[in-house]
Amino acid sequence: MNAANPAAFPQGDFSLNPQEFAKFCEFFYRKTGIVFAENKRYFVERRILERMEASQSASFREYFAIVRFENAGQEMQRLVNAMTVNETYFFREDYQFDALVQGILPEVSSKKRPGQTIRIWSLPCSTGEEPYSIALYILEGWEGADEFNIEILGSDIDSRVLSEAQKGIYGERAVSRIPMAIRQKYFKPVDGNLFQISEALRESIDFSPVNVVDTAQMRNYSNIDVIFCRNMLIYFDDLTRRQAMETMYECLAPGGFICLGHSESMSRMSSLYRPRRIGEAIVYQKP
Repeated sequence: MNAANPAAFPQGDFSLNPQEFAKFCEFFYRKTGIVFAENKRYFVERRILERMEASQSASFREYFAIVRFENAGQEMQRLVNAMTVNETYFFREDYQFDALVQGILPEVSSKKRPGQTIRIWSLPCSTGEEPYSIALYILEGWEGADEFNIEILGSDIDSRVLSEAQKGIYGERAVSRIPMAIRQKYFKPVDGNLFQISEALRESIDFSPVNVVDTAQMRNYSNIDVIFCRNMLIYFDDLTRRQAMETMYECLAPGGFICLGHSESMSRMSSLYRPRRIGEAIVYQKP
């Protein structure tokens, strides 16, 4: 692509008219299930402007055509990466990890023979703190860890965060809740105040891109014993939440569990699951 005159591209006063904003939001919703209300207009416009400048698009119409019709879908992926928010840290909502090792895994493993596989899926996994937290809790807190083949999957719609998750490098804030003994055991300091999780743990997590509203992608996942799907559904509307829960129901093994975020309630989304209280956590089980 030829170099362009920066003056030809939209500058800081860029905005979408109501029709353009509605058209974009409807398109993005169909592709990702994510809803942007009017109060997110500034955020959406800033991210679109960044991508227009990066792709050297002279107008929203030109950029929107690239996103919709580009065969490789690379710009669509970059747009998704720009539009998704990924803020997390290790041991977040740790009462659910306690429920995992104290109640869920003992129940799941009781129906399996030693050596069989237990599959745990973190979706969305963001930059990896959640699936790595799951691994650390199992290694340090579940006595059955050596008796079974533990398979931990991490998936996200954002390809950028998956790359960061595979590197496993985190700042002080991300690891601040990890007890020092565990941090020293599984992390090494790199580049000042950064810490990298051990190579063995990095290689033990299977990271992959997944769009929850893409049923073809979701069919690739089955016989999952536990799904952690926390704080994703707050970005969906009622219809997409229900569809996501129905799709995940098909991914779960019989008797499998799903853990939602503390502000998310299954009762408003699906009647397929049976609520269970395990320790301090409310989780949901496939009958």
